[in-house]
Order: sequence, then structure tokens, then C-alpha cells
Amino acid sequence: MDLAARHLGGGVVAASDESFGAKELLLRAGPVAFVPGTYDHKGEVVDGWETRRRRGPGADWAVVRLGLPGIVRSVDVDTTSFSGNAPATCRIEACAMPGHPAPDELTDWQVLVPDTALLPDTHNVLPVEDSRRWTHLRLWAAPDGGVGRLRVEGDPLLDPRLLDGLTADLASQELGAEVVACSDDFYSPADALLLPDRPRNMGEGWEARRRRGPGHDVVVVRLGLAGTPRLVEIDTTYFVHNASGSCALWAASCADDPGFDDPRWTPLLSSTRLQPDTRHRFRVKAGVTTHVRLDAHPDGGLARLRVVGPVDRTARGWAAVRWLDALPEAQALAEAVPASVVAGRPFRTPDALRQAHPDLATTLLDA
Repeated sequence: MDLAARHLGGGVVAASDESFGAKELLLRAGPVAFVPGTYDHKGEVVDGWETRRRRGPGADWAVVRLGLPGIVRSVDVDTTSFSGNAPATCRIEACAMPGHPAPDELTDWQVLVPDTALLPDTHNVLPVEDSRRWTHLRLWAAPDGGVGRLRVEGDPLLDPRLLDGLTADLASQELGAEVVACSDDFYSPADALLLPDRPRNMGEGWEARRRRGPGHDVVVVRLGLAGTPRLVEIDTTYFVHNASGSCALWAASCADDPGFDDPRWTPLLSSTRLQPDTRHRFRVKAGVTTHVRLDAHPDGGLARLRVVGPVDRTARGWAAVRWLDALPEAQALAEAVPASVVAGRPFRTPDALRQAHPDLATTLLDA
């Protein structure tokens, strides 16, 4: 999942220079779309972040606020279309701070990717070996140059305290939900079903090819956090002539990812007719659920899937321990976590935290 995606709240909050290309273009959705030979008063119009030629020492930088704080697995420094003006090297740094800090308040930067040579006009995918949770990244481009896109692949790690006393869309990417199996995504990926925003056209949904034989399309979703579904929404917005004719939903509670025909699936929503270009909402009743299976008959043409309900108490406890273990030391102390607790990490399980620090466990796990 791209933790820096604009639709998840990511933003470029500061840059040293953006003389030829705006810093915000780093997070633009879609691939680089450069049109050679198009000029304005600054020079050739680029689709990316580009700085002026540096005539002295130093390097340029851009600071990105992650839309979803989390554990970074890799960074794609995409220099597509920058064939003669890409940076020679880059460095990736990260920091983590609570709240909503201004760019000049960001401190304690840590190196995730050391100085690394970049290839021009290509996707430079740089692996990250760091299990801490970050809120901001800083891209250093040395000595100067242009980068088309910056993608930050990783695992979101929400502060679970934000969900206390609330219901949530358990199937949203904002909680870390993901599609783990799909029968067909010929036209557009099933991951679109889990986007937190409203679709703006048919291309922002899931569409399978037209089925010419028996059977139907299926999507399996691992919920971001286990919970108790109370309402589901099946949205066919913008699917005017090719929406699924009907659908059914199934629920499962298991540690692994169940297959299409797993016997652990139980009915959540029986086969239900769908209307085109419509948000359908249904009240449901279910126990604790970790996965849902969406059956689309006869084939897939759907915009969004929502599964709304409270987070399971046990799942919230595990999420709290993962969050605590992954906090960089500076943020943990800023969150008023006692120094003795910070030094004793990782705890890995709620029981381990309860045994070591029962007072903090009561506050953090049993809210």
C-alpha cells in the first residue's frame, strides 16, 4: 500500500526548491505523463518535482507527510521522463511525531536509505529494512534534478486509541484492509473497492471482464482490524451499464486467509439484487469477523465495499501493542510512554505488556 498516496491524506509539505516542477507532483496519482516540447516561461513543462541547477555544494530536499503512518517496506524514486536531468543520488530519511506538526517542527530524522545512485528515466525501487513506524519522509536529491513520482510502499499502523468508542469502516485501506484474492481484475483492480474516498468515475472502481460462461466473480478482503459488522455498503456509482446484477457477502474469522471455497465462510448478506449507479446499504448481524468474501454475479462492476462496525476488543489490544512496539523512541517519549516501558520493548503480545506494566496496559489496552 502506498502510505503517501494523496487519496489517503499524503502531502508534500515543504521543499528546498521547485523552480521547474511543483513539489506536489511527486504524489500525483497515476504514472508520469510528460509531453515533450511543451514550454512555459520557466522552461519545458514537466510532470514531476524539478529543481534548478545547483552551482555550489549541497542538495535539494522535499518533505512528505504520510497519509497513513506506518512501517515503510520500500520507496520508489521514479525518474521516468527525467533522462538528462535526474538527480545523481538520493537519500531517504524519516521521522515520527504525534499530532499535526508544521514542517519546521519536524526533528530527529533517521536514515532509512543511505546515499544511493539513481538511474535516469526509470523506477528506482529502494528496499527499506526498518520496522519502526514513521509519519514523515524526507527525500534528498543530490546535487539537484527532477523526480517524477515518489511511492512509499508499506504497512499502515494506526494509533488504535483514535477508534475508541467509535464504529469504523473495517474494510477501508485507512485501517490496513487489503484484497487477498480476486477471481478477475481485467479492467481495474479490486483494491479500488477499499479506497476511503468516493469514486469520481468508473475507472475508480473494480471491473472484471464480461463472463461468457457459468460462475461468478469473487473478491476476498482481509479487514484492517477484526470487528463486528453492523452495516455494509455495496456501491455501484458510475457503473451505469455494467454493474454487477446481484451480490452476496460472506464472513469468516480466522488467522490465515481463507480461499474462495473455504468451509469457514458464513453468510453475511444473502444474494441481493443491485441497481446501477447506486449506493446500497444493508444492516447485517455477525460475530467477530476478520475477512469478508464478496460474490459478484455474474461478473464484477462495483465501485466500493464498506463494512462498518465496532473494532473487536481483542484485535484492538493487539493493534495497541504493535503500535507501541513500532514507535521510534522520540515519539514514544512524546506520547508520554514511560522511559522504562520504552526500554523494555518489544512486548509483542498484550499479555507480555500486562505482566511487565499492568498500569500502562490498563490505559493502553483496555480503553
